[in-house]
Amino acid sequence: MASRRSVSVRIRGKEYRIRSEDDEQTLQRVAGYLDETLSKVESRTGTVDSLDVALLTALNLARELVAIREGRRPVEGGGGMGVDVDRLRSLIELAESGLESPSPSAH
Repeated sequence: MASRRSVSVRIRGKEYRIRSEDDEQTLQRVAGYLDETLSKVESRTGTVDSLDVALLTALNLARELVAIREGRRPVEGGGGMGVDVDRLRSLIELAESGLESPSPSAH
């Protein structure tokens, strides 16, 4: 079993430390995909509230995940972002691995 290490990624201009067994390049790619998707959702919807953008992005990614798990191709267009399946799987694994607890002074 590979050891977990802490990697710093930047999402929406904020730095996050993530503990994962994935290599840094994979984590940077996944964080980049998430950041890009968040920006697209914000731009497409005109939503500026960070929580609303995050929830709408999560819904889009969850819809794509459900389609993949059901053996269907994720819908492209029609509100979807299109998806690179490997990138989405990496994003799911990253979300499931959890973020390190932020330090109280990090706020």
